[in-house]
Amino acid sequence: MSLALCQNTDDNNNNNNQGQMNEQQQGTEGGGDVTIYRLCAPIASLDCMEEFSGNTLDLNMGRSISIGSKTSLKQVSSTPGLRYKNLGKSGLRVSNVALGTWSIFANGISEEQAETIIRLAYDSGINLFDLSDLHSGPRAEIEMGKILKKANWKRMTYVVTVKIYWSIKGEERGLSKKHIIESVQASLKRLQLDYIDIVIIHKADSMCPMEEVVRAMNYVINKGWVLYWGSSKWSTTEIMEAYTNCREFNCVTPIMEQSEYHMFCRDRAELYLPEMYNKIGVGMMAWGPLGMYLTESTDRLFFSKGSLRSKTQNSSWTEDEVAKEDRVEEARRHLERIRDLNLLAEKLGCSFTQLSIAWSLKHEPVQCLLIGAKTCEQLTQNLQALQLLPRLSVSVMLEIERILDNKPVRPPVISTLQMRGLVSHDALGELTGDPSVPDSVRGDEEEEIIEEQKEDGKMGFCEIQ
Repeated sequence: MSLALCQNTDDNNNNNNQGQMNEQQQGTEGGGDVTIYRLCAPIASLDCMEEFSGNTLDLNMGRSISIGSKTSLKQVSSTPGLRYKNLGKSGLRVSNVALGTWSIFANGISEEQAETIIRLAYDSGINLFDLSDLHSGPRAEIEMGKILKKANWKRMTYVVTVKIYWSIKGEERGLSKKHIIESVQASLKRLQLDYIDIVIIHKADSMCPMEEVVRAMNYVINKGWVLYWGSSKWSTTEIMEAYTNCREFNCVTPIMEQSEYHMFCRDRAELYLPEMYNKIGVGMMAWGPLGMYLTESTDRLFFSKGSLRSKTQNSSWTEDEVAKEDRVEEARRHLERIRDLNLLAEKLGCSFTQLSIAWSLKHEPVQCLLIGAKTCEQLTQNLQALQLLPRLSVSVMLEIERILDNKPVRPPVISTLQMRGLVSHDALGELTGDPSVPDSVRGDEEEEIIEEQKEDGKMGFCEIQ
């Protein structure tokens, strides 16, 4: 018996190959030759090819680019670098860049100008529009509904997200089932839509049971008013609690978490949210103050609450701001980093805002990045940041890390013995050579120290008596 190796390279030969396989099977039964067919591997996706080739090659120029090169970003008719990804582990595919309307429907922006910006975003390939009554109140939903009705786009071609919990009226705050249902119905009426794609719960309500929240979201989804739901500014504990309740009561689970993520806010988005995606399928929709044009300049990324409230007309989104005594030193370090990043952006032929957007998109946990604009020129400049992605090679990313010097690191593992106070931190370090010792590492010497500390405690108690 001999073996023959064949390679299938053409779909047109499938019928011939099938016939050959039948012949070979008959031949095998009679002791003939055996043919092994080797199929061609599938072609890699465009995203994978871009990741492999984008480290050293320019997308448009076709030549290698170093850190010191200065090639300006060109405006093209299409939007290179715009990709569509599944949001979380759901089947909903959204563009990796979405339009946040926080600054579009702010004071000073006319209806005609807002419509022009939204139409430009849609024509550029953006299919997700994020609305928030935190910054502009119900006006955003009303104006967006008029624009969508006038544009008459196919409903399957765009995604609309709205938020619940924040409101201009204090009595409407909370996540009770009554408030969630009334908020969804009011948003549908203002948007003039049959359903809302994603409803985002902005901040968890400690006064409302999580079971009531997930049951209310499951109710509006079963009614057909909402398709998916997510969270914003929830802790990982709250996200996990919501997921556990959804599984326990057979409710629809959340698919995304909207989180602040930029060069100076990295810990939560890089350490904990990717774990939520891997474990329970919650994706990340990121935003930054530069890309959203929430800041007046690139020299200040942290604001006092009073200063920011004047910009957003409502409560602040920077509750975890730096302490007062460290604010001056922190501002000085930020200015130094921003100055170095501006110099790097000039070498790359882009602005600091474009570099910030491209840097955020370069990280895999970011499935969708919100950008904003007050003019069509600003939106065009933000979209041009997608052309910068192939230029962010490994050397460029390392240079940015050197300038930032704030790569998040997980806190060391603390032994349960140390938490109980039975073994001191220094004793554990001497025993194992590592001060952060897991509780599973226990030797004979450690047990002796524990017994000695227990005896000392007993002796001391007897002496006091």
